[in-house]
Amino acid sequence: MKPSSAKNKGRLLQQWVRDAILENFSQLEPDDVRSTSMGCGGEDVQLSPAARKLFPYSVECKSVEKLNVWAAYEQAEANSGDYEPLLIMKKNRKKPLVVMDAETFINLTKL
Repeated sequence: MKPSSAKNKGRLLQQWVRDAILENFSQLEPDDVRSTSMGCGGEDVQLSPAARKLFPYSVECKSVEKLNVWAAYEQAEANSGDYEPLLIMKKNRKKPLVVMDAETFINLTKL
């Protein structure tokens, strides 16, 4: 696969995440959630302070056929700062999946 095609796959996943956040939090404006350019360091999806209050995660997107999940999650952790790292991964013809800390996930299920 050409590098430009690989970057386009990654860009499409970032845009999908951006659109999903905006769709699920209708009080946000389009400029509250931005997909970063490819090759830009840090988070793949940048959130405004208003968006961060509603969605307190630092998103790392990976759209590849073979993925070292541990290394990708470590990258998400390195970029997360004070927020919970969230790895969103996808491969061709499959739905995107999320990887997050198990304790955080269990805490999300508390009533």
